Amino acid sequence: MQITVLTLFPEMFAPVQESILKRAQEAGLLQIRLVNFRDYAISKHKNVDDVPYGGGAGMLLKPEPIFAAIRDLPQPPGKRKIILMSPQGHVFRQEKAKCWSDLEELVFICGHYEGFDERIRELADEEVSLGDYVLTGGELAAMVMIDAVARLIPGVLGEDASAEEDSHTDSLLEYPQYTRPADFEGRLVPEVLLSGHHAMIKRWRRKESLRRTFLRRPDLIKAVTFETDDYPLLEELVLEHVEIAPWKTLWEHLCPPPKRRRRF
Repeated sequence: MQITVLTLFPEMFAPVQESILKRAQEAGLLQIRLVNFRDYAISKHKNVDDVPYGGGAGMLLKPEPIFAAIRDLPQPPGKRKIILMSPQGHVFRQEKAKCWSDLEELVFICGHYEGFDERIRELADEEVSLGDYVLTGGELAAMVMIDAVARLIPGVLGEDASAEEDSHTDSLLEYPQYTRPADFEGRLVPEVLLSGHHAMIKRWRRKESLRRTFLRRPDLIKAVTFETDDYPLLEELVLEHVEIAPWKTLWEHLCPPPKRRRRF
């Protein structure tokens, strides 16, 4: 996969040359190209920004350098998406990372200063934000998105199952995990994980994933595709958390099969 970043500060992207991203590039699974669009400025002093028409605080990025940089990119062999980093864009989610990981090329346009000339938005296929807050520039957000996408490319993590079981992959948070020692200062690893009983371990992990999502991020529940085997787990969780009023409401909204339904 090719990832191209248009930025005024390519030196900020040192983290993409470390750890998993570095190994992915060395293995030929990922290529990251940094383009300083100041090189495409047409003024004598290589200015890339100017004052806004109509007045106002701050400076806006001019359209000419960014348009020229995009036009100078070699055409990819497959599908390319151009992403504008913008606090006005849709908030980045795991499902977006998964969708992007199937592309041949991603192009990130990182802004700076007060914002963009509005015509720059015409270049973008999507406007995306890291969250409902404003950063000094788009570089940090782009690095986060690059990392989220890269780890979903087959082969990057070594074991593809590692990505498949991450939090948010199926709208559920990941279940608790443990490693040695089994007893750390009296804090014990759940016995089921030491049993070697794979079916029971799978059931426990699914239940704890459901529990953690309900307790920490109930807003994610609407997007979950429940499996048939989830309904008895949900019943158990409702009974284990009778002190939490929202559980009953959430359970009723799930509308499980009649044979699994209970009255409260």
